Parts: sequence; C-alpha cells; structure tokens
Amino acid sequence: MIIDRVVRTEKQPKMLYAAAQHLIKAGGKRLRPFLVLKACELVGGREENALSSAVAVELLHNFTLIHDDIMDRDEKRRGVPTVHMLWGEPLAITAGDLLFAKVFEVIIRYSDPKYLSPEKTIQVLNTLSIATIAICEGQALDIEFERRENVSEEEYFTMIGGKTASLFRAAAETGAIVGGGSTEQIHRLGLYAYNSGLSFQIADDVLGLTADEKVLGKPVGSDIREGKKTILVVHALKYADAEQRRKILAALGNRDATSHQIGKVVEIIRSLGSIEYATQKAMELMTVAREQLKPFPEVQAKRALLDLADFLVARKY
Repeated sequence: MIIDRVVRTEKQPKMLYAAAQHLIKAGGKRLRPFLVLKACELVGGREENALSSAVAVELLHNFTLIHDDIMDRDEKRRGVPTVHMLWGEPLAITAGDLLFAKVFEVIIRYSDPKYLSPEKTIQVLNTLSIATIAICEGQALDIEFERRENVSEEEYFTMIGGKTASLFRAAAETGAIVGGGSTEQIHRLGLYAYNSGLSFQIADDVLGLTADEKVLGKPVGSDIREGKKTILVVHALKYADAEQRRKILAALGNRDATSHQIGKVVEIIRSLGSIEYATQKAMELMTVAREQLKPFPEVQAKRALLDLADFLVARKY
C-alpha cells in the first residue's frame, strides 16, 4: 500500500515513524479517502488513479487528529491511547508535522503523471492547502469558543465548516479533479461533501453524549468536560432557564466534573429538545448534500455516495 511505503516504521528515527503510524494503524472510518475515490469514479475516472490523492487526504486528516488530541488533552482515540499519551507531546507534534509534510510528498512523488498533469497537481495542492487553512481557522474558533459563555448557531456552523467540513469538501473536489471532472461537477461534489461534513460533525456531537463508550472509542461526555460549544450546548444554553444554565456552565470546561454531574447536564440537554434539534439539523443538511448528486448518472459510485450520506447520519460510532 502507498500509505505503508510513505510512513515506514523501519525508517529512522523509528520512534517518530511509529508515532506517525499509530492512529493510521488503529483504523478509523476512512471516509475522506473514500470520498476521493468515489468522486473520481463518478466523473468518469478510475479509482486506482486517485489512490495517491486519497492517501494524501488521509495523512492530512491524521495530522489534524494528532494535534487536536494534544490541544484537547484527549487520552484515547479510536479505542487506543492517543499519540501524545504514548510518546509525549513534543514527539507527537513532530509526528503530526511529518504527516503534514508527507501529504505533499505523496501527491508529487506517487501520482502517475499520465493522470495527474502538472496543472492538475497544482490544482490538487491548492485545494488541500485551502482546506488546511480552513481547518486551522476552525480549530482556532473551537478554542476561542471554549472561553465564551455564548456562541451563536451561525458561529458554530462557521467553526465546523472549517474544522470538519472543509476537508470533506477538499477530498471530493480532489477526486473529481483527478478524474477529469468539469468545473460544475467539481463544484457539485464539493457542496455534497461540505454539507455531508457538517452533518457528520453534528452527528458526532450527538454521539458524544449518547453513544456507547466502548463503541465510540473515547469517553462519553468529554465534549462537556472540554468546554466544547457543540450545537447541542448552543441550543440548550439558548433555551435553558437560569438554574439549568447554571448547571450546564458549571460542568462546561470543568475537567474535574463527576460522571454524575455530566449525566445531569446530559439530562438537561435532552429535556430541552437539543438532541432532537441537532438530529433534525443533520438530516436537513444531508438532504441538501444528496440534492447535489441528482445531475450525475445512476452508477455504482453515485449509489455509494448516497449510501455514505445515510451512514453519516445513522451511524453509532
């Protein structure tokens, strides 16, 4: 596999490459490389021609996860200890940086020039760099929101649009570029993926409070302890009475909050209809996403992307 050749554990220093490979080996849903491959196929390209681009997108995603876990002080990811828990923060930061550099190496070194011309290569690199900037902007907003009591729903969507949905969009656009898609096809697939990414993040917010911890792979309620202004929290704070608001704010960002305290906050959020509201929002966004695929031919790749849309909302992990 390309990803194994790019991040080889036998390379020196071995500790660095082991840290860089850690989350990749732990699995994950591989949604973003899937988007690359299926978008390529949908516009008439061959999946194998987009493999290097799919790997690049997955490396970029894992780079963000390593740094995200450090910032959030998360101890588990995908059911295993996070990189910084095993190797310490300095090496974890370096491992993330390595993966980011490998993104560009993969595109330049492992792409077949027959299918990725210099012009397309520049287009792909530009797409991924725009997404990376948006991810950083979204992450900065996420950090800022932890220090604020009030965040609007519009601000929340701006944040997740950068932090999560931008890479979904870049993945689909990259696949369409490699597959030789038209400007309109690239745009439509980008919109499909962007709205899918928004829906994915909302579903993630819901699962963070309602999922089985063993299935989720990380502690349920960690978003509350970290002070995350998820759509659930934004909605609940908007409609809470004074006492409910006091209890929510007392737990938000309180890493010493007990499981009982977190449970009470979840009960309040549920009682205010915030979970139902978020779930409905996710469904609406997925409908918008699916609409973008209507002009495409009824082929297997289109069916796969429609099925993905269903999975993103209905998933349990």
